[in-house]
Amino acid sequence: MKNKPVVILAIILAVLGSPQAAAADGEIPQQPVALCLPEIYSAASSGCQPLGPSSYLARMAQSGITLPLRALPSRSPDPVLSELPYLYARIKDREVPTYSSPADAVAGTNIRRYIEQGLNYVTYIDYMHYNGESFYMISPGEWVRQKDLTVNIVASPFLGLEFYGTPANDFGWVLYTVQSQTSPGGKAPVFTGKEYYKFDVIQVFETIEKDGVRWHMIGPDEWIEGRYAALVYPAASPPEGVTNGRWIEINLFEQTISVYQDNRMIYATLVSSGLPGWWTRPGLFQVYEKLESTLMTGSLEADRSDYYYLEDVPWTMYFDQKRAFHGAFWHNNFGFENSHGCANLSPGDSRWLFQWANLGDWVYVWDPSGQTPTDPALYTPGGA
Repeated sequence: MKNKPVVILAIILAVLGSPQAAAADGEIPQQPVALCLPEIYSAASSGCQPLGPSSYLARMAQSGITLPLRALPSRSPDPVLSELPYLYARIKDREVPTYSSPADAVAGTNIRRYIEQGLNYVTYIDYMHYNGESFYMISPGEWVRQKDLTVNIVASPFLGLEFYGTPANDFGWVLYTVQSQTSPGGKAPVFTGKEYYKFDVIQVFETIEKDGVRWHMIGPDEWIEGRYAALVYPAASPPEGVTNGRWIEINLFEQTISVYQDNRMIYATLVSSGLPGWWTRPGLFQVYEKLESTLMTGSLEADRSDYYYLEDVPWTMYFDQKRAFHGAFWHNNFGFENSHGCANLSPGDSRWLFQWANLGDWVYVWDPSGQTPTDPALYTPGGA
């Protein structure tokens, strides 16, 4: 151990060169150059060797990473936005009769109508226990047996982010539980020990493709596979045709929405757009109708296997025929395709957007992957 300083000095001289050796060759003796402190330096003016920690910081800076990590210029919206003014119940997956009164239901008389089998949600306004059974009033003078309902439906409380500045890099939300890796690639991964959960917010500093798979760098030497996240790409300029600095952007590939005012991002969140065959159509549109709540019902399949009946769909804004932004209280699959063409949002996100948007505001729908067809002949008017 006593010889350790001598060994270190020998290594330094081997790397930097000996002043005496240089003089022996007739060159001007050079003083050893010190290692830079752990900061980011300009190569022309540092006066030191940017190796070790300094080299690492410079490499991270090339991907937009500074330490400590720069926070997103964002805040969480008011959770009150997620509160709904309706009580929802799901009709069991069968044809269900409605009655004029609980007494008629018990007697099997005065059937008002049959609710067709399918994805059916109603709102209820009253409750009664009669003759040993429970009943719910779903509209004035219209009752359904409790055994035909699932009550106490809880909508997703998920909310996106409000922004006070456009982020400098891509960001998004985790869709599945995932543990990050120290490098991209699926062969013999080395995990960091950090785990991310559904709806965790991440920043993305670099995206690469390796062996046909997208990988995102979400921190220094920290990577996750692309399928585990839905991203927002902050726009540097408005889409062609938008001249007032206000637009809503739907990214069909990432299943995200971003909102811009004065050409600056002010909100972003997850969306569920149309499933294949019921795509949300790419293009530039305008909000043409706003409804605080509305009934949505229909079927696009010939055998009506996709029939749906959805009462009091909240915070609805139509922008392309029957395609609309609206709250979806019947699922929590935001970040994945899940609709008949509409842009499904969590109730809180749809309320925020409804309160912000004006009739005539622009809606830009695009698919950076190019996978969504653009042939108008492939599109129906759309639906929920």
